[in-house]
Formats: sequence, C-alpha cells, structure tokens
Amino acid sequence: MAKTHVTMTVNGETVEGLVEPRTLLVHFIRENLQLTGTHIGCETTHCGACTIDIDGMSVKSCTMFAVQAEGAAITTIEGVANADGTLSALQEGFRQMHGLQCGFCTPGMILRAQRLLQENPTPSEEEIRFGIAGNLCRCTGYQNIVKAIQYAAAKINGTEFQEAAQ
Repeated sequence: MAKTHVTMTVNGETVEGLVEPRTLLVHFIRENLQLTGTHIGCETTHCGACTIDIDGMSVKSCTMFAVQAEGAAITTIEGVANADGTLSALQEGFRQMHGLQCGFCTPGMILRAQRLLQENPTPSEEEIRFGIAGNLCRCTGYQNIVKAIQYAAAKINGTEFQEAAQ
C-alpha cells in the first residue's frame, strides 16, 4: 500500500512522517513519534484513553486517521506540563487529590479536563462529571478525579480550593 506524507504540529513541534492511509492517529503518535503517553484502550471511542487535543477540540485518536490530522495542532499528555517542566495545574491536581490509581485512563482524562477548563474555567461538579463522561476509569469511582479537576480550576483561577464536605 502506498504511503502518504503527513505533517502536523505535536506539542509545539512540527513533525512529519510517512503513513499508510489506514494508520490510526493513535498509532502514528505512539509508534512513529514514540509518544507513548497516549494510551490505546478500546479502539472504538468508548474508553477515552487515547484522548488528545486537536485544533482546540478533545478527540479520541483511536478513530481518526493520521492523514486526517494533516496540518493540525495536536497536544498529547507529553505536552501538558509547564514550559519549565513543572507539573501543570491538572497534573498537580491529580497528584494532590489522588485522582489516579492504575493511571491508564489518566492521560486521556487530563487532556479532556484541560479542554473542559479552557471552555469553562469554573465548572460545577455536575459540569465536570458531564465533561469527562466520555472517559472511563475502572479504578477510582471518579470522586478524586472530580476533586483533581476542581483543584486545578481553583489554582488556574487564583482562588482557594475548597474541598466539598462528604
């Protein structure tokens, strides 16, 4: 099968490669670019483990072809940290609020939460739960993930994080 040349910006750097037209974007990211933080879960868009940010939208990269990302600006979990290498507010929130257990869903969850906070900087708990509904976690029960996102929102907005009484 003939290969197609693709060029895109990933985590702020221009990358290119040759791919078969049927190559999924998640495979291009993991295998060609060696950015293995984007996980492969179901390959049917149900789990959200492969969630990345493309041109300002959360996208499940398991059902998008690499050729469809031609010219796109993509952020993967490797591009979420602050420019100086310190943890982003969301990464810090997941750490401080124990928002992960096995960690398999975490990269996709953080990318989705990042987009959610960019679209709604002060989401309610209900809005957070709705916003991450397309990302499945089999370990945590979501409570600490919600707290992690609330923590990050407070930090980003320069307010004090108030943990809700249980």
